[in-house]
Amino acid sequence: MPNEKYPHAICTSEQVAWPRIAAIAAMLSFSLPTFITGLEIHQSSSVSNTLWALVIGSIILTVIGGAMGTIGVKSRLSSYLLVKIAFGNAGAGIVNIAFALSLIGWFGVNIDLFSNAVVRLLSAEFNIIMPEWPIDIAAGCAMLITTLYGFKAINVLASIMIPILAFVTAMMLFGALDNMPFIDFINLEKSADLSLEDGVAAIVGGVIIGAIILPDITRFSKQKRGGIYTSFIAYMIIELLVIFVAVFAAAAMQETEILSLMLALNLGFSAFFIVIAGSWILNSLNLYSTALSVEATFPHWHKKWVIVLLGLVGIGAAFINILDMFISFLAFLSDIFVPVAGVIIVDALFIKPDAYNASTLTNNARFSIPAFTAWFVGAAFAVCNGAIFNVSLSGITVIDAIILTAIIYTFFVKVIKPKPVNKHL
Repeated sequence: MPNEKYPHAICTSEQVAWPRIAAIAAMLSFSLPTFITGLEIHQSSSVSNTLWALVIGSIILTVIGGAMGTIGVKSRLSSYLLVKIAFGNAGAGIVNIAFALSLIGWFGVNIDLFSNAVVRLLSAEFNIIMPEWPIDIAAGCAMLITTLYGFKAINVLASIMIPILAFVTAMMLFGALDNMPFIDFINLEKSADLSLEDGVAAIVGGVIIGAIILPDITRFSKQKRGGIYTSFIAYMIIELLVIFVAVFAAAAMQETEILSLMLALNLGFSAFFIVIAGSWILNSLNLYSTALSVEATFPHWHKKWVIVLLGLVGIGAAFINILDMFISFLAFLSDIFVPVAGVIIVDALFIKPDAYNASTLTNNARFSIPAFTAWFVGAAFAVCNGAIFNVSLSGITVIDAIILTAIIYTFFVKVIKPKPVNKHL
């Protein structure tokens, strides 16, 4: 695992071909949260709104992920060091801690999903009854150990598991087709409590942190366009297809819960591959990225002990039931973190592209008022729009938020030009 204190330490021998990186990003689409997002949206939305939300959300994620991934390839820096350049050392500390808390929350959500799924599958397939807490601890420790071995261990695991998970997902699709022709699904009439905008927010929110921190893995790409290719395959192809399969299978089997759906499709033991492999790799990458976030903020902390500590905190988070607020949780993540991408993308691609390298970090600004102001306004707009007021240019809040953030940041930098504080921590 490269030393984030010396980000230029990524050498040629550590770089890999972009398909291997795309395999990790795509692997995350086969995780339980992805399937559950599809089921939750289908349960509360019309078929047309669901399909449009899926397409629009995938496009947004592809654009954000492609831009962030490309910045990662060009700079060879992790997402958290990119945040340092955009927001300044002190400002990045606030943003990175927010990222770390969100990723730890995801770590807990995934362990909770994992243990619940394993308990139900053991009961249904083998008539074995056991509590969830031992599985929480065992699964968390396995994911923690994988993370200690770093990016290469996650890469090898993803490369082995992705063909199996793709096959199981195909089994789910064909099983659903046996029960409902596709034309019947298109003509299905159902209530639509969830708006198109909320559906897009749920899809984007489910993956937005992964798109923003895509540089954590694309910085290893040998090819300059590895970030674009990785984002397109992960979000425009795999993510879209997996959520569609979940939606279609739920409609065909009239199930609203993922384990019941898998069992209704007679996946049986095959469901274990989605449950175990998907959650294992997703959470290992979550923990890996959380450790990078904390280390970027506190560079003198020992990496392995940071991973151990964060893993234990994540295991503890599994006992807090966030699942009851799953869609709200995804929407909140979308609102808060999309503007961060807006700042970094505009800054790295248009405002000061030459600054995005390791040497900038040796004399970095302490705090960027334009970046922080733009993030705050964009996030506040996204959170309050619909709850307090209704203002929209595109009809999709997350799109409006990222555009608003980019405009505000550009205005501050180009027009007002406040002087940065050059003292670094």
